Amino acid sequence: MSEKKSNIFVRAAKAVGGYFRELKSELKKVVWPSAKQVRNNTSIVITAIILLGALIALLDFGFQSLFAWILQ
Repeated sequence: MSEKKSNIFVRAAKAVGGYFRELKSELKKVVWPSAKQVRNNTSIVITAIILLGALIALLDFGFQSLFAWILQ
């Protein structure tokens, strides 16, 4: 005779349990950055944002002036 399938709730609980076991295993493999690396990367990102913002502002001002000059 064939074996009876287990209840859907039992299968779901096993699947969820397996997911969390794999999640725990994968999180052990993660190499977390040090506080110094986080500060360094954060300062790089903030600097890049400021520089790109300034570049976009300059381009916007330049194009605005150019279009105002053309339309006069």
